[in-house]
Amino acid sequence: MPVLRRIVVRDFRNIALQELDFSPNVNCIYGNNGVGKTNLMDAIYYLSMTKSAFNASDKVNFRYGTDSFAIAGTYEMPGGQDARFSVQVENGGEKKVRRDEKVYPKVSDHIGVLPVVMVSPSDSALVSESGEERRRFMNAILSQLDRAYLDAVSQYNRILAQRNRYLKGGSVDELLLDAFDERLSALSDPVFRARAALAEDLEKAVGSYYSRISGGKETVSVAYRSDLQKAPLADLLRESRERDRFLRYTTAGLQRDDFIFGMNGYPIRKYGSQGQQKSFLVALKFSQYDLMSERYGYAPILLLDDLLDKLDLDRIANLLAIVAGNDFGQIFLSDCNKNRLSALVDRITTERCYYEAEGGAFHRTDG
Repeated sequence: MPVLRRIVVRDFRNIALQELDFSPNVNCIYGNNGVGKTNLMDAIYYLSMTKSAFNASDKVNFRYGTDSFAIAGTYEMPGGQDARFSVQVENGGEKKVRRDEKVYPKVSDHIGVLPVVMVSPSDSALVSESGEERRRFMNAILSQLDRAYLDAVSQYNRILAQRNRYLKGGSVDELLLDAFDERLSALSDPVFRARAALAEDLEKAVGSYYSRISGGKETVSVAYRSDLQKAPLADLLRESRERDRFLRYTTAGLQRDDFIFGMNGYPIRKYGSQGQQKSFLVALKFSQYDLMSERYGYAPILLLDDLLDKLDLDRIANLLAIVAGNDFGQIFLSDCNKNRLSALVDRITTERCYYEAEGGAFHRTDG
């Protein structure tokens, strides 16, 4: 499994310049709120996914007054060899991703090389917000697991955007719409099948993790909802063409897909308590972790950001018991309470390191 040995972060959020060495097992980052703990976790995530876990636009990732940022990491790769990866982003939008100083032809070629799973308080948006958040979740998993999926969904979204721009233009050529629809239909099938299989795979594990974390007896579920469950996309686009022309955007397709998260047969968004929703979201992310571990044959890096502060003591104890009992590989935890963090982590392993965060700087301590 890839293990992050060292990271160098320059001008990313509130981090001016930091070079840090990590344990191959558990790494703890502690400090007050707003001092940069989450920014460091996000920098690690960025090195894997070439984008932030929290910000859709890179414009907010530049440290104030700077016009570029860079993140570089040295990893021990499966097989034991070291490799250096880096991402550099310019204020004009240019982004370069390198492996051992060689630039990837496409940024997306890097996705899946350094598998990662992030668990954070912002995951609450998966329950509370629109389907766009859940589609982003689907894509974050599947793009790391399946190169064909990443290529298909990227092309689909690009052609969909072209179709929508064309519809907004007013005058419509039916033959050109036919060409758009034919291409969208061809790309939709692998995306649809991959998302349906993902929902099934996640549901197999999420119930077990939920009961272990919460201690509850509720039945939880993950269901996939798509227009393509009704008919092939070619038929749906044909049926909706007049409506699309009137509304000037595409009203059927994968862009409407959603995951429905349930508890005892009802939407957890409406009927789950905050504690139940938090337990479900952690269970969902651990299910993602299991799925990725199984597909890769080794463990992804696990980022647990500010998680302990959002759970009660019983759930924290259950969560740590799961972590202690599983082969989770390299783990990064952040928390505002050093004593709570060390009391829990030191029960799991003696192979850990601690960093205190303050004002975008990180200082190694003995825990």
